[in-house]
Amino acid sequence: MTVNLEVADGVGTIRLDRPPMNALDIATQDRLRELAEEATRRDDVRAVVIWGGEKVFAAGADIKEMQVMDHAAMVVRSKALQDSFTAVARIPKPVVAAITGYALGGGCELALCADVRIAADNAKLGQPEILLGLIPGAGGTQRLARLVGPSKAKDLIFTGRQVKADEALTLGLVDRVVPAAEVYEQAHAWAARLAAGPALALRAAKESVDAGLETDIDTGLTIERNWFAGLFATEDRETGMRSFVEEGPDKAKFR
Repeated sequence: MTVNLEVADGVGTIRLDRPPMNALDIATQDRLRELAEEATRRDDVRAVVIWGGEKVFAAGADIKEMQVMDHAAMVVRSKALQDSFTAVARIPKPVVAAITGYALGGGCELALCADVRIAADNAKLGQPEILLGLIPGAGGTQRLARLVGPSKAKDLIFTGRQVKADEALTLGLVDRVVPAAEVYEQAHAWAARLAAGPALALRAAKESVDAGLETDIDTGLTIERNWFAGLFATEDRETGMRSFVEEGPDKAKFR
Protein backbone atom coordinates (compact mmCIF):
# COMPACT_ATOMS: atom_id res chain seq x y z
CA MET A 1 0.00 0.00 0.00
CA THR A 2 1.15 3.54 -0.77
CA VAL A 3 -0.53 4.91 2.37
CA ASN A 4 -0.99 3.14 5.69
CA LEU A 5 -2.82 3.85 8.94
CA GLU A 6 -1.16 2.78 12.17
CA VAL A 7 -2.93 3.32 15.50
CA ALA A 8 -1.44 3.35 18.98
CA ASP A 9 -2.62 4.98 22.21
CA GLY A 10 -5.35 6.97 20.52
CA VAL A 11 -3.10 8.42 17.80
CA GLY A 12 -3.54 7.36 14.20
CA THR A 13 -0.55 7.91 11.92
CA ILE A 14 -1.41 8.21 8.22
CA ARG A 15 1.92 7.28 6.68
CA LEU A 16 2.72 8.03 3.04
CA ASP A 17 4.93 5.25 1.72
CA ARG A 18 5.67 5.58 -1.99
CA PRO A 19 9.45 5.86 -2.36
CA PRO A 20 11.46 7.72 -3.28
CA MET A 21 9.46 11.00 -3.15
CA ASN A 22 5.94 9.99 -2.08
CA ALA A 23 4.53 11.23 -5.39
CA LEU A 24 0.76 11.42 -5.07
CA ASP A 25 -0.50 9.28 -7.93
CA ILE A 26 -4.16 8.35 -8.36
CA ALA A 27 -3.88 5.17 -6.29
CA THR A 28 -2.25 7.12 -3.45
CA GLN A 29 -4.90 9.84 -3.59
CA ASP A 30 -7.71 7.27 -3.42
CA ARG A 31 -6.03 5.39 -0.58
CA LEU A 32 -5.56 8.66 1.30
CA ARG A 33 -9.29 9.31 1.12
CA GLU A 34 -10.10 5.78 2.33
CA LEU A 35 -7.82 6.11 5.35
CA ALA A 36 -9.03 9.60 6.22
CA GLU A 37 -12.58 8.25 6.25
CA GLU A 38 -11.45 5.27 8.35
CA ALA A 39 -9.71 7.58 10.84
CA THR A 40 -12.93 9.59 11.03
CA ARG A 41 -15.02 6.50 11.83
CA ARG A 42 -12.74 4.75 14.29
CA ASP A 43 -13.33 5.47 17.97
CA ASP A 44 -9.80 4.35 18.86
CA VAL A 45 -8.38 7.17 16.68
CA ARG A 46 -8.69 10.39 18.67
CA ALA A 47 -5.98 12.45 16.93
CA VAL A 48 -4.06 12.04 13.67
CA VAL A 49 -0.49 12.56 12.43
CA ILE A 50 0.20 12.79 8.69
CA TRP A 51 3.76 11.69 8.05
CA GLY A 52 5.81 11.03 4.95
CA GLY A 53 8.79 9.43 6.64
CA GLU A 54 12.20 10.70 7.64
CA LYS A 55 13.30 12.01 4.23
CA VAL A 56 10.33 13.56 2.44
CA PHE A 57 6.72 14.49 3.14
CA ALA A 58 5.41 14.47 -0.43
CA ALA A 59 7.03 16.03 -3.48
CA GLY A 60 3.77 16.53 -5.36
CA ALA A 61 1.57 14.77 -7.88
CA ASP A 62 2.82 12.11 -10.27
CA ILE A 63 3.61 14.32 -13.29
CA LYS A 64 4.17 11.41 -15.69
CA GLU A 65 0.72 10.09 -14.83
CA MET A 66 -0.89 13.50 -15.36
CA GLN A 67 0.98 14.24 -18.58
CA VAL A 68 -1.03 11.68 -20.56
CA MET A 69 -4.39 12.93 -19.29
CA ASP A 70 -6.50 15.17 -21.51
CA HIS A 71 -9.08 17.77 -20.51
CA ALA A 72 -11.97 15.31 -20.37
CA ALA A 73 -10.04 12.94 -18.13
CA MET A 74 -9.02 15.71 -15.75
CA VAL A 75 -12.55 17.09 -15.53
CA VAL A 76 -13.47 13.73 -13.99
CA ARG A 77 -10.28 13.21 -11.97
CA SER A 78 -9.96 16.70 -10.47
CA LYS A 79 -13.10 16.22 -8.36
CA ALA A 80 -11.79 12.92 -6.97
CA LEU A 81 -8.44 14.60 -6.27
CA GLN A 82 -10.07 17.39 -4.28
CA ASP A 83 -12.35 14.91 -2.49
CA SER A 84 -9.32 12.96 -1.26
CA PHE A 85 -7.76 16.02 0.32
CA THR A 86 -11.08 17.31 1.65
CA ALA A 87 -11.56 13.99 3.42
CA VAL A 88 -8.35 14.71 5.33
CA ALA A 89 -9.36 18.30 6.08
CA ARG A 90 -12.72 17.09 7.41
CA ILE A 91 -11.40 14.52 9.86
CA PRO A 92 -13.31 15.77 12.94
CA LYS A 93 -10.32 15.23 15.22
CA PRO A 94 -7.05 17.12 15.74
CA VAL A 95 -4.69 16.56 12.79
CA VAL A 96 -1.01 17.50 12.62
CA ALA A 97 1.28 17.28 9.59
CA ALA A 98 4.86 16.19 10.35
CA ILE A 99 6.84 17.67 7.46
CA THR A 100 10.33 16.54 6.48
CA GLY A 101 12.12 17.38 3.25
CA TYR A 102 9.92 18.43 0.36
CA ALA A 103 6.23 19.33 0.67
CA LEU A 104 5.56 20.63 -2.82
CA GLY A 105 2.44 20.93 -4.95
CA GLY A 106 0.04 18.27 -3.76
CA GLY A 107 2.35 17.63 -0.82
CA CYS A 108 1.99 21.22 0.35
CA GLU A 109 -1.75 21.04 -0.25
CA LEU A 110 -1.95 17.90 1.88
CA ALA A 111 -0.11 19.68 4.71
CA LEU A 112 -2.61 22.54 4.41
CA CYS A 113 -5.39 20.08 5.29
CA ALA A 114 -3.96 19.60 8.78
CA ASP A 115 -4.84 21.76 11.77
CA VAL A 116 -1.18 22.28 12.68
CA ARG A 117 2.05 21.87 10.71
CA ILE A 118 5.35 20.94 12.38
CA ALA A 119 8.27 21.20 9.95
CA ALA A 120 11.83 19.95 9.96
CA ASP A 121 14.55 22.56 9.70
CA ASN A 122 15.40 21.04 6.30
CA ALA A 123 11.84 21.27 4.94
CA LYS A 124 10.97 23.07 1.71
CA LEU A 125 7.40 23.97 0.83
CA GLY A 126 5.78 25.47 -2.22
CA GLN A 127 3.15 25.41 -4.94
CA PRO A 128 5.17 25.03 -8.16
CA GLU A 129 2.24 24.19 -10.46
CA ILE A 130 2.60 27.50 -12.35
CA LEU A 131 5.94 26.22 -13.68
CA LEU A 132 3.97 23.46 -15.46
CA GLY A 133 1.47 25.92 -16.90
CA LEU A 134 -1.08 24.97 -14.23
CA ILE A 135 -2.46 26.17 -10.91
CA PRO A 136 -2.85 24.20 -7.68
CA GLY A 137 -5.77 21.81 -8.05
CA ALA A 138 -6.07 20.07 -4.67
CA GLY A 139 -7.15 23.08 -2.64
CA GLY A 140 -4.00 25.19 -2.77
CA THR A 141 -5.60 28.37 -4.08
CA GLN A 142 -8.21 28.19 -1.33
CA ARG A 143 -6.59 26.75 1.80
CA LEU A 144 -3.28 28.57 1.33
CA ALA A 145 -5.00 31.95 0.95
CA ARG A 146 -7.10 31.31 4.04
CA LEU A 147 -4.02 30.34 6.03
CA VAL A 148 -1.47 33.00 5.09
CA GLY A 149 -3.64 35.64 3.42
CA PRO A 150 -4.28 36.30 -0.29
CA SER A 151 -1.20 38.43 -1.00
CA LYS A 152 1.32 35.92 0.38
CA ALA A 153 -0.57 33.06 -1.24
CA LYS A 154 -0.50 34.77 -4.62
CA ASP A 155 3.25 35.34 -4.34
CA LEU A 156 3.84 31.64 -3.74
CA ILE A 157 1.38 30.51 -6.41
CA PHE A 158 2.37 33.08 -9.07
CA THR A 159 6.12 32.44 -8.75
CA GLY A 160 6.07 28.72 -7.93
CA ARG A 161 9.03 29.31 -5.65
CA GLN A 162 10.03 27.02 -2.81
CA VAL A 163 10.38 28.40 0.70
CA LYS A 164 12.64 27.00 3.38
CA ALA A 165 11.35 26.16 6.83
CA ASP A 166 12.34 29.47 8.45
CA GLU A 167 10.52 31.53 5.82
CA ALA A 168 7.54 29.17 5.96
CA LEU A 169 7.36 29.86 9.70
CA THR A 170 7.50 33.62 9.13
CA LEU A 171 4.73 33.39 6.52
CA GLY A 172 2.55 31.32 8.86
CA LEU A 173 2.66 28.36 6.47
CA VAL A 174 4.04 26.17 9.27
CA ASP A 175 3.56 26.54 13.01
CA ARG A 176 6.78 25.14 14.43
CA VAL A 177 10.27 24.33 13.09
CA VAL A 178 12.29 21.62 14.84
CA PRO A 179 15.35 19.49 14.08
CA ALA A 180 14.57 16.90 11.41
CA ALA A 181 15.14 14.00 13.80
CA GLU A 182 12.45 15.34 16.14
CA VAL A 183 9.63 16.09 13.69
CA TYR A 184 7.59 12.92 14.10
CA GLU A 185 8.26 12.73 17.83
CA GLN A 186 6.98 16.25 18.41
CA ALA A 187 4.00 15.80 16.10
CA HIS A 188 3.07 12.57 17.84
CA ALA A 189 3.41 14.22 21.26
CA TRP A 190 1.06 17.01 20.17
CA ALA A 191 -1.46 14.45 18.91
CA ALA A 192 -1.11 12.23 22.00
CA ARG A 193 -1.80 15.12 24.34
CA LEU A 194 -5.04 15.90 22.51
CA ALA A 195 -5.96 12.23 22.18
CA ALA A 196 -6.34 12.24 25.96
CA GLY A 197 -8.64 15.26 25.84
CA PRO A 198 -12.43 15.61 25.54
CA ALA A 199 -13.22 14.23 22.10
CA LEU A 200 -16.56 15.95 21.58
CA ALA A 201 -15.29 19.34 22.72
CA LEU A 202 -12.30 19.05 20.39
CA ARG A 203 -14.60 18.16 17.52
CA ALA A 204 -16.84 21.10 18.38
CA ALA A 205 -13.87 23.47 18.49
CA LYS A 206 -12.55 22.29 15.13
CA GLU A 207 -15.90 22.43 13.37
CA SER A 208 -16.72 25.83 14.86
CA VAL A 209 -13.46 27.36 13.63
CA ASP A 210 -13.55 25.71 10.20
CA ALA A 211 -17.23 26.36 9.51
CA GLY A 212 -17.03 29.87 10.94
CA LEU A 213 -14.25 30.82 8.53
CA GLU A 214 -16.55 30.03 5.62
CA THR A 215 -19.35 32.39 6.67
CA ASP A 216 -20.12 35.77 8.24
CA ILE A 217 -19.40 36.43 11.91
CA ASP A 218 -23.04 36.32 13.02
CA THR A 219 -23.51 32.88 11.51
CA GLY A 220 -20.17 31.83 12.96
CA LEU A 221 -21.25 32.95 16.41
CA THR A 222 -24.45 30.93 16.03
CA ILE A 223 -22.39 27.84 15.16
CA GLU A 224 -20.23 28.44 18.21
CA ARG A 225 -23.22 29.05 20.50
CA ASN A 226 -24.98 25.88 19.41
CA TRP A 227 -21.89 23.74 19.96
CA PHE A 228 -21.14 25.44 23.28
CA ALA A 229 -24.62 24.80 24.64
CA GLY A 230 -24.72 21.28 23.23
CA LEU A 231 -21.58 20.29 25.11
CA PHE A 232 -23.46 20.78 28.37
CA ALA A 233 -25.19 17.48 27.55
CA THR A 234 -21.93 15.50 27.53
CA GLU A 235 -20.19 13.40 30.13
CA ASP A 236 -16.89 15.11 29.28
CA ARG A 237 -18.31 18.48 30.34
CA GLU A 238 -19.43 17.01 33.65
CA THR A 239 -16.03 15.39 34.17
CA GLY A 240 -14.11 18.54 33.29
CA MET A 241 -16.10 20.89 35.51
CA ARG A 242 -16.21 18.50 38.46
CA SER A 243 -12.45 17.97 38.24
CA PHE A 244 -11.80 21.71 38.05
CA VAL A 245 -13.91 22.41 41.15
CA GLU A 246 -12.54 19.50 43.18
CA GLU A 247 -8.91 19.24 42.01
CA GLY A 248 -8.05 22.43 40.15
CA PRO A 249 -7.30 23.05 36.45
CA ASP A 250 -5.90 20.52 33.97
CA LYS A 251 -6.43 17.44 36.13
CA ALA A 252 -9.47 15.92 34.40
CA LYS A 253 -9.30 12.37 33.02
CA PHE A 254 -11.61 12.19 30.02
CA ARG A 255 -13.07 8.95 28.72
